[in-house]
Amino acid sequence: MFLRQIYQRDLAQASYFIGCQASGEALVIDPNRDIQQYLDLAAKEGMRITAVTETHIHADFVSGARELAARTGATLYLSDEGPAAWKYSYAQEAQAHLLHDGDRFQVGNVIIEAWHTPGHTPEHLSFLVTDGAHAEEPMGIATGDFVFVGDVGRPDLLERAAGISGTMRDGAAHLFDSLQRFKTLPDYVQVWPGHGAGSACGKALGAVPQSTVGYEKRYNWGLLTTDREAFIETVLAGQPEPPAYFARMKQVNRAGPALSASQRIQQLRESDLTRLLEADTLVVDLRDPAAFAARHIPGTVNLALAGSFLTWVGWLVPAEQPVALIGSAAQAERARKLMHLIGLDRVQGYWTPSVLDAWQSQGRALGSITRITPDEARERLAAEDFAVVDVRFTSEYAMGHLENSLHMPLPQLAQQAERLSRQQPVLVYCQGGMRSPIAASILARAGFTQIYDLIGGYHAWSAASRPQIATATA
Repeated sequence: MFLRQIYQRDLAQASYFIGCQASGEALVIDPNRDIQQYLDLAAKEGMRITAVTETHIHADFVSGARELAARTGATLYLSDEGPAAWKYSYAQEAQAHLLHDGDRFQVGNVIIEAWHTPGHTPEHLSFLVTDGAHAEEPMGIATGDFVFVGDVGRPDLLERAAGISGTMRDGAAHLFDSLQRFKTLPDYVQVWPGHGAGSACGKALGAVPQSTVGYEKRYNWGLLTTDREAFIETVLAGQPEPPAYFARMKQVNRAGPALSASQRIQQLRESDLTRLLEADTLVVDLRDPAAFAARHIPGTVNLALAGSFLTWVGWLVPAEQPVALIGSAAQAERARKLMHLIGLDRVQGYWTPSVLDAWQSQGRALGSITRITPDEARERLAAEDFAVVDVRFTSEYAMGHLENSLHMPLPQLAQQAERLSRQQPVLVYCQGGMRSPIAASILARAGFTQIYDLIGGYHAWSAASRPQIATATA
């Protein structure tokens, strides 16, 4: 048997390529939209993809299962568990083979058994994998968003992201029951999860790529909690706020992602910039925050191609919004590919950073934002009347914030900015200094001209033992 985990770091998402070396057949579990990577691996290993499946209807990326099956002629296996209102609506059209609890199929000598493990979602399946050429018992289980290393899947997304009210407590109860079944597996069975650290599909996912049932039974809080009500309360408490695009991903993946060819990004003419800005195209500057703060095209937004780019571009950019990019050719192509993973396909093209010089050479002013240290901020706040804006989430704000700060979470900032006066200087801050540059650029795009970005955010402010820290809730 051949096994390879394929990890997409920006999504913190794992796919699994499982092959039978005797027959040359292969299965892909939970492919994302970048299907070329699975085709390339199959070609490299001399295998052909004959089966494609996924553990559940994903919320955080566009599934590649339908497209990969169509491209290779593989059999598409989809869950038929869960209520009728939440089943794959494209399954018949795609001629998918529907799976129920206990169903088995083979890929050469490799035996795949579907386990219905509801909780994260009602239709969720996990897949027990047995190397039939050498064993009669399973080697591992692909758990999708059911069991992670050190954590369990969140059962609240149908309610908090997809808006289906009254589902998260039932989901938590089903998750508890699924975990009791999971505990019956032999300790030696390997656990192959669908996500790693950094995913919003859990609270405290480990950074280790895989585990075993025995290890998780000893150290995973979800498996150690034996009281149902205590588990329900704990698993629902403190879950991170789901990005806004999760609801759209659920609908796209349930209805069936469109089959599409991803094209390389094209460089735009400098003369196109004014026209596209006036046509309400969102121009995203991919440069680092310091470079953007020093000089930028007015009306553009800074989403640096690092860290949480995929999360924030998904949160802040509507699917129907035309987008153009500023960055190097390599940066623009990478950004386009990442946006393609979450269905943002209306990328018009890109300009290199030299477009800023061309803009300025035509007598047009560039914008700027002042980046300010905690020491500098303390002095300015004491001397001037600032509007202080905290762009963190509610739970972060409640744990401590600058006194008299206005709470405007980044996803809502563009709408809430009208509460501010454009004649007053504005200091924006987040937790560690990654989100506030985005916020500053959003305010600049909205016409604010006196913008200060707190370097290092609330963490740096607190570490410097600055005054004006409050802990009252918003």
